[in-house]
Amino acid sequence: MTDDRGPRRGKVDRDAFESVVRPNLGADREDVRLGPTHGVDFGVVDVADRAVVTATDPISLLPGLGYERAGRFALSFALGDVAVSGVAPTHFCPSFALPSDVTDDEFAAFWAAVAAECEALGVAIPTGHTARYPGASLPWVGAATVLGVGDHDDVIRPDGARPGDRLLVTKGPAVETAGLFASLYPDALADRGLDGATIDDAAALLDETSVVRDALAAAEAGRNGGGSPADAGVTAMHDATEGGLRGALCEVAEAGGVRIDVDSAAVPTNAAAVATCEALDLDPWACTTSGTLLLAVDPAAVDRVVDAVESRPTPVGVVGDVREGSGVFVDGERVEPPAEDASWSAYERLSGTD
Repeated sequence: MTDDRGPRRGKVDRDAFESVVRPNLGADREDVRLGPTHGVDFGVVDVADRAVVTATDPISLLPGLGYERAGRFALSFALGDVAVSGVAPTHFCPSFALPSDVTDDEFAAFWAAVAAECEALGVAIPTGHTARYPGASLPWVGAATVLGVGDHDDVIRPDGARPGDRLLVTKGPAVETAGLFASLYPDALADRGLDGATIDDAAALLDETSVVRDALAAAEAGRNGGGSPADAGVTAMHDATEGGLRGALCEVAEAGGVRIDVDSAAVPTNAAAVATCEALDLDPWACTTSGTLLLAVDPAAVDRVVDAVESRPTPVGVVGDVREGSGVFVDGERVEPPAEDASWSAYERLSGTD
C-alpha cells in the first residue's frame, strides 16, 4: 500500500507480504511446524521433538524515557511475541546498530535494564551483536530474535480460535500509545488541554506494555482443565500492537477463519489513555497498544483464565464471542483493520519529523 508519502509506515500490508515475502522463504523444511503468516506473532520449529517458538522484532532506544525505562520498553515487544504462544520465552538474541553518539554509559544503563528483566523472567542471553555505525539513528537501533523452548502440546496456535469460544481482552485500547506520548511529550499534551494528573496517569501506562506475565498466567490457567476435549483452555492469544485493538481483532479472526463479535462496553478502558487519544485526535482502537492481550478461550475455562489474569492484577473483560463466519463486528457493525496505525502520524507531529 502506498499514499502521497510513499509506502505505508510500519509493518507491510497483507498484499505486500503475500506477493513479496511469502513466496520467498528459503528451503522447504519439515521441521518448520508454523511458518510466516501476516499478522501472526511467532513461528515454531521442531528440534528433537521439542517446540522452539521463535519471533523477531525491531529494537527501539528512546532516550526521552530514560535509558533504564527505554530498555524495559524495548524488550517487551520481542518477548511478548513468544509468550502469546503459551510457551515461556527462554533465550533473547539482540543485534544492536547504535548511532555513533550513544555513549558507553548510556548504553550500559539501557543494557542493564534489559538484562535485569531477562533475568527476572528466566530468559538467557546466549549471543548477540553490539556495534556503532555511521548513519544509524534513533529510535530504531537493531532487532532481536527470541526463542521459547517447550512442549508442542503447550503451543497455543495463533489460528486456534474456534466457534463457541469466548473472547477476552486485557487492559484496553491505546495503552502503549498513551504511555509513550505522555512520557515523551507531556508539554504538548498540556498545551492540548490535558491536566497534569491525567498526563501522569497516562505516562504510567508505559510500564504496562508487556504481555509476558499475563499471557503465561492465562495459558497455565487454561491448561489446568486437564486438556480434556471438553475443556480446551486458551485457544488463541495475540498482543495488540500495530493497528491497535481493532487491527488485532481482525488478525485473530482472519487467522482462525472465524467471525468475532464484540460488545465495546465490555472492553476494559483506561480513562487517561482515552483522554490522551482524544487530545491528539486519534481513534484509541486504531492505535498500537502493546500490553493489551486478546484471548480466545473455551467457555469452560473462562472463569479460571479471568481469575488468573485478575490476580496479577490486570484488568480483563469477557468482551464477545467467536462464531462461524468471517470478519469482526463491534456492537453489530462490521469493522476493518486500520490502513495504518493511527499513532504514526501523531508521533511524526509531536517529534517534528513530519
